[in-house]
Amino acid sequence: MIKYHPSEQILQSYVQGELCASLSVAVSMHIDMCPQCQRLAHQFETSCAHSFIGEESDPQNEDSWDDLIAQITKDALFDERPAPAPLEIEVKGEQFVLPSSLHNVGLSGWLKLGKLSRSRLDLGDGKLHASLLHIEKGGSVPQHTHKGFELTLLLSGEFKDEMDNYVPGDFIMLDGEHEHSPVATESCLCFTLADDALHFSQGLSQLFNPIGKLIY
Repeated sequence: MIKYHPSEQILQSYVQGELCASLSVAVSMHIDMCPQCQRLAHQFETSCAHSFIGEESDPQNEDSWDDLIAQITKDALFDERPAPAPLEIEVKGEQFVLPSSLHNVGLSGWLKLGKLSRSRLDLGDGKLHASLLHIEKGGSVPQHTHKGFELTLLLSGEFKDEMDNYVPGDFIMLDGEHEHSPVATESCLCFTLADDALHFSQGLSQLFNPIGKLIY
């Protein structure tokens, strides 16, 4: 079961279109995977819509609002087009279906570091690094903390660290107050977003600090 979700403030900003592209994509993918956040986002959307037309949001009127939307979308002017075919990628011989939010996003080639593979996503957010990170079963990222923030959205597989075990859909926000060493208990694929390099903090792994930006 998904245990980690975006904050209500982030969800409200997403609904109002106030997030940068990378964070907006991450929240969109989480909502697609999380019934709890789907309901909450729908409530925020309804509230925003009522505010936009100058009415107070009244939960008792939500049915009539849904009826209005249904009538509009039945209009023959709206084309009903088939959903795009799932987009699959292959990483080290494994197939993964990408969320629809990533179907039109450019991917770089895969940088391979042992059991880790990373591909950058072209989302045009300046210094923010958005990536797909694949970790083979048993692979790990050495003990580290963060110079800025790090968002990990688990898309497939499972991993654990000193704080918890994570399942697909978990939306994990960490910063310099956290230190951990993720280990893939199953082969996993993650969407990651960071605004600065990792800082390896233990033993020989500190030798990797000059390449911390390459991983996330």
